[in-house]
Order: sequence, then C-alpha cells, then structure tokens
Amino acid sequence: MSGGSKLAATWPIYKRLRSYAGKYRWLLALALGGMLIEAAAGGAFTKLMQPIVDQTFVIKNERIGLMLPLAIVGLFVVRGIAGFAADYYMARSGRGIARDLRVMVLGKYLRMPGLRFDTEPVPSMLVRLGSDCDQVAQATIDAAKVMLQQSFQIVAALTVMLWVSWQVTIAILVLAPPLAFVMSRVSKRYRRVSYRIQESGASLMQSADQSLHGHQEVKIYGAQQAEHERYQALADKNMRLSMKVEATRGASSALVQLMGAVGLALLLVVAGQEAFAGRLTAGGFVALMTSMVAILPSLKQLTNVQNMLQRGIASAERLFDVLDAGNEPDTGSVPLQRARGLLEFRDVGARYPGQHQPALSGVSFVARPGTVTAIVGRSGSGKSTLIKLIPRFYTQESGEILLDGVPVQDYRLADLRRQIALVGQQVMLFDDTVAANVAYGEMANAPKDAVDQAVRGANAAEFVERLPEGMDTRIGSNGTRLSGGQRQRVAIARAMLKDAPILILDEATAALDTESERLVQDALERLMPDRTTLVIAHRLSTIEHADQVLVLDHGRLVEQGTHAELLARDGLYSHLHRMQFRETGPA
Repeated sequence: MSGGSKLAATWPIYKRLRSYAGKYRWLLALALGGMLIEAAAGGAFTKLMQPIVDQTFVIKNERIGLMLPLAIVGLFVVRGIAGFAADYYMARSGRGIARDLRVMVLGKYLRMPGLRFDTEPVPSMLVRLGSDCDQVAQATIDAAKVMLQQSFQIVAALTVMLWVSWQVTIAILVLAPPLAFVMSRVSKRYRRVSYRIQESGASLMQSADQSLHGHQEVKIYGAQQAEHERYQALADKNMRLSMKVEATRGASSALVQLMGAVGLALLLVVAGQEAFAGRLTAGGFVALMTSMVAILPSLKQLTNVQNMLQRGIASAERLFDVLDAGNEPDTGSVPLQRARGLLEFRDVGARYPGQHQPALSGVSFVARPGTVTAIVGRSGSGKSTLIKLIPRFYTQESGEILLDGVPVQDYRLADLRRQIALVGQQVMLFDDTVAANVAYGEMANAPKDAVDQAVRGANAAEFVERLPEGMDTRIGSNGTRLSGGQRQRVAIARAMLKDAPILILDEATAALDTESERLVQDALERLMPDRTTLVIAHRLSTIEHADQVLVLDHGRLVEQGTHAELLARDGLYSHLHRMQFRETGPA
C-alpha cells in the first residue's frame, strides 16, 4: 500500500475502530456526558471572571463577595467528579476494545492457513498481539479522551469569548485556517512515520528472538558480535524513526504556541479598541484573556496527541490486516464420524506461493488401514509437504487426496482433523500439567482411567510417577522440565488417547539417545496397529518393517516398494541406505 493510500485510509480505520465500541456505547455515553459537564464547568469558571473583576474590583459590590468564591468551589467540585467519570468510563471502554481485538486476532491466527505461518514470523505475530493492541488501546482511550476533552474545552472557551465580545473573537479566529493546516500536515507525518516504527519494532523483536533462541549456535560459531551489530543497526533505525516523531512533535508544538502568542497579541489590540469604544469592561477583558489562555494548552495537547493517535491508527491497520485475511478453506459438507483410514494420493502436485519449482509433482500411492507407509528422501524432497496436505494445512495445486474414497476437501475440516494423530520431532507441549497435555483440546474431558492408560501405554508412567505431583505436575513452557525422550512419550500418550485412525510420525525418534529411542519405539509399536500409519524417518533402520516405502526426490515419487525390494533395485533408496550405514557396496 502506498503512502498516499495509507493516509487516505486513516478515517475508515478509525471509523472501524469505533464500530468495535458498540458493546460499550453506554459506558462511552457516560464518559461523553462527563466530558461535556467538565468542559461546561471550565467555561463557566472563565465566564465568572467577568463578574468577579467588575463586581469586586470595579463596582466593589460587597453583597456578592462570598457568593462568587463559593460558586467557584462548586464548579470545581462538579468538574472533578465529571472528570473522574470521564476518565474511568473511557478507560473501561478503551481497554475492553483492546482486549476484544487481542482475542479476535489470536482467534484469527488460529484459523489461518499454514502458509501464513511460513510468511509471517511468530515474533511479528506477537508484536501485533502485544504492542499493537496496546497502541490501539492508547488511541481509543488516551488519544480519544484528550481529543474530546480538549476540543470541548476549546468550544467552551470560544463560547465564552463570543458571549463576552463576538467582535474580538471573530478577529482572533482568522488564525484558525493556518492552525488547521499545521495540524493536518503534522497528522500526515505522524501517520507515515508511525507505521514504519511499528514495522521496525517487529523486526527488532524478530532479531532478538532469533539471537536468544539460537544462543548456543551464536556462541559456538562466535557470532555474538555479528548478532549484536545486527540488533544495534535495527535499534538505531527504530531510534531514528522515533526521533523524527519527536522532532515533528516539538516543531509543531512550538509553532502552535507561536500562533497562540500571535493570537494573544491580536486579542490585546482588538480588545483595547473595544474597551476604548466602551463595548468591553475590565471584567470582560479578563474573561477573554482567561479563555484565550485556556485554549493555548488545549491546542498544544491536541497537537501532541497526534503521535499517540497515529501510532494507534497504524497499529489498528496492522491488526485489521490480520482480521481481514482469509481463513483456512472449509467448504466441505460431508460429515465424518470415524474413518476406516484408506488414504489415496492421485497425481498430487503442490507449489508454495512465489516458487517456480513445485514442492510435489505427480505423487500417487495408496496407504491402507493397518499398514505402515514410510516416506524417505533427501532434505527438501517434499516429505513434510506431503504429510501437511493430509490434514489440509496446505492445499494441493493439482490431483486428488482421498480418504475412504472421498476427497479430503469434501469433509468438514474439524471432522477430517479428528481422524488424525500427529507425533513430530519437535513436540509441542504447553505450560500446564502432564494430564492436561495428554488430555489436550477436544480430549480435555477424557476419563482419568483413559488418560492413565495412555500414559502407561506410552512408557511414560515410569518418569511421571517420579515427578513431584505426578500427573498434576506442571512441565513448563514447551515441556522444558522434561527431557527430549520424556516429551516424546507425552506426545505419544496424547496420540494414544486420541485413538485416531490415521497416525502421522514425523521423524519422531530422530533426536533421541539410544535408550530413549528404544522406549519411544516400543511405545510407537503399541500405538501403530490397526491404523493407517505414515512415517517420515531419516534413520532408515527404523522403517525396515514398513509395508511400503515411498522414496521422494525433488518432489517426485521415484521409487516405491518394501525395504528389501528397494535395496534389491539398487536405486536411490539403496544409495541412501549405503550412505547412512557407510557401506561400500550394494546391501
């Protein structure tokens, strides 16, 4: 989106933000009422300056000498109560809107296609969920509150000025057009720079995330200085953008104050002429001067709030970019309770956006219930892509994928995924108890006996029983309090509890030591019977007993058969086998 189109979109974005305020309209109405009362009380105070000066110092009327001070106290009590109500109800509404946006954006991410997670790094997603939502809260709370409060104060002060002397007020209002021009230019610059600041913040977080998560690689390869310099360059860019905002704020504030000083000077000149003509009293002049002085800080705050408002608008634009993105396609209407597990690929092709080379091309095979299909090949041959097509994390470009004779696109997405259990090399566990990680998602209400049985079947009981609180022990973010083999067995227990007809094993034992691999392999052998099992494995020794082996190379299925048949053919599989076991001749 070009800079001009971004600027033109400011009002629609803010208008859309307002649409999220519908459920808080009564709170906002109370806040607005408080602001109006607060501004009216402020205007009444400046108007009181006229009788205070005229009656006390000019006419010396002793009868109202006590009434006016009491009126001032009463006005400020009313103003304080109204101001508190405005602040509280605006904060409640604005924070509620930000909370709603945060929840909606996370929900949207969870409904997005897998390709979104390939193109947008998780740190950028976290920036949207974190600082972007906070910036929107500032725009909807602080910026909107300041804009409304100060605008009402200006209107109240101008009303008093028109009441006291419309001739003087009209003369001063000639400054309004240049002031509006200045604020318009400031708003556009804030908007342009604020969007770049948000993008820069996301890059900063991504760089830090990579350096800190990969701290071992950074240290072992002596890249501390390079990573530090990369981060410093991004931080410098972020600071330069921030200083542009500060320079704009400072210059615009000084310019507004200069125009205010010119307005005061003009007030003195015109008011003096009105006083000489007998149309303006001393009290009227003080009321005009007080109103004018009250307008100046309001104008300054309106100028300064542009930074906050435009950053909020830029953040809202980034959030709406997520909310407006497409969901995973889910047009299927065929219900599916439990599949038999007959899986068939017919001439399937797949391609990633922007890639000329297909990730898969013309892949055809059948995986039957109760069998194990192993998928092997060099790195980048398309193994993971093939697996991700089954639960429709990605959508194939051509061909058909059938489950029990029905194209997978025809099934409801939730029903299709209910048929699949996944155990990967990188196990995803959550900062919760062992029991909650096993009985996860739709299995949360599973009977305790079933959960215990799954844990025992996964060879996990022996270490779970040694944990401080057994099944109720919290295991940390991503299971950091467990070893790699223990995490794998928790994941296997989760798959056992699901009891799905299709099991996908994505290099489930690749990163384990011999003892852990034995325990995990034993658990997998109890999990695999009577299911359609697909196994991605680098260790070819783990798939010797597979019913069929699919050999992929550059996205194509180049060989297919049993372990023994493929070794006898002396093709790519045999070559990979020799390379892995360092053999010098055909096996």
